[in-house]
Amino acid sequence: MQINWNNKEPIYLQLRDRLVELIMDGDLTEGDALPSVRQISSEQRINPITVSKALQLLVDDGLVEKKRGLGMYVVNGAREQLAKQEREKFLHDEWPQIAERIERLGLALDDLIGRDKN
Repeated sequence: MQINWNNKEPIYLQLRDRLVELIMDGDLTEGDALPSVRQISSEQRINPITVSKALQLLVDDGLVEKKRGLGMYVVNGAREQLAKQEREKFLHDEWPQIAERIERLGLALDDLIGRDKN
């Protein structure tokens, strides 16, 4: 798992986001085991508590379940749930800013989809 860390947000949130990306992209599918806390902390050279915090967020969101003595697994429907959440987040948080910028720049639909105006 490759992660490019930044200084803009806490590491546990960046790790959570990376795991979410893996689920959304289908690299981690329903029923797949997540790497262990020990494995992630060793590979990424981060504190195991930080890893545990990121994984707990996924459990709290209902995307991952803990199986006692076995590890953590992606739950059924996680990808669909994430897609719905990400669409809502995009439409509520990101799209209004994008639409405002499009309007400010005076862009037309043809400009956005790459068609030449004739």
